[in-house]
Amino acid sequence: MDNTIQMNLFEYFIDEEQFSVQEATNLVKNVKNMNVNNESIRARIYEGVDRGIFQKISRGIYKVTKQIDGKENTCLLINGDGRDLSMIKDKSVDGIITDHPYDLQKALTGGNRKFAAYELFRYESKDFKEKQRVLKDGAFLVEFLPEESEVNYEYLYEIKQMAKENGLKYFAKVSWKKGNFISNTGRKSKNVEDVMIFSNGEPRNLKLDAKKNLAVAKENNLDIKGKSSYEIRDMLQENNLDVYYMKGTSGMLPTVFDYQPKNSKDKIMEAEKPIELIEEIIEYISRPYETLLDQFAGSGNFVIACCNKNRNSIAIEKNNTMFQKMKNNIEQNLDVKFEEIQQYKSFDYDY
Repeated sequence: MDNTIQMNLFEYFIDEEQFSVQEATNLVKNVKNMNVNNESIRARIYEGVDRGIFQKISRGIYKVTKQIDGKENTCLLINGDGRDLSMIKDKSVDGIITDHPYDLQKALTGGNRKFAAYELFRYESKDFKEKQRVLKDGAFLVEFLPEESEVNYEYLYEIKQMAKENGLKYFAKVSWKKGNFISNTGRKSKNVEDVMIFSNGEPRNLKLDAKKNLAVAKENNLDIKGKSSYEIRDMLQENNLDVYYMKGTSGMLPTVFDYQPKNSKDKIMEAEKPIELIEEIIEYISRPYETLLDQFAGSGNFVIACCNKNRNSIAIEKNNTMFQKMKNNIEQNLDVKFEEIQQYKSFDYDY
């Protein structure tokens, strides 16, 4: 069956310059009438690229790589639709942090959240299906969402249900308190957004197992008097000893994230998140040199935060004007220069 899918695709599109995942799916299911699911078709395409059967050509993708502590740190910018993750392989992302331009018109009037220049939408079940597909098992999904109100409480409930239906587990919710900023709109004054966290299945092991690590240190006669659990971890690593972790984020989540947003005149976009806020979240949900994704990247502060914390990043932005602003913001803050890339492999039709 796998070879049959690849052969059909190869023979049908051999004279075409390129084909999309959607076109391939239509051919296999509707033209060839093969009884297979979309995930199988996508997997066969990826395998075909790896084997050299198909070309993979990426447009609107910019890449920069920096050397940090002798290791490579990569930033990838994609000028495209963040709801279409077909270019990303299954279970290849270590975490998602994102803020979608939600379509709640009554909640978007006044205040500081103006999306007139952006394409507003409401999440659908398929959005969470894609998030779940690209996330590694146990990886965390972090969604910035509005504080619950009379105009959005039903939508916020729908988001939780759609996530659950697609294999994502509700983990926690922490408010982002915007320093001393106050928005006097709606029925009460506002100065928070919600940071809602899910895990792909059972949460991954990021929380230090203090008891086990303490026992290992004592068994190996390490001087741990007055040391924190993190210092004990570092000592174990320095002595090439095992470090034990438990399910959950790297530490106990706070009751609130408290970070002042920029003044409106200094922002690249109205919904811009402080770099320091993203940095703290990054440290809770991932480890250095893992790969994180922002589907609706806006200002690009996510990429800056990832680089500051030694994480690889993929940032997607659909709006062409905002994409250029994002790219400029990142280059100025990180003192780098992105290069547009085209990745491809030649045909080798050899079964």
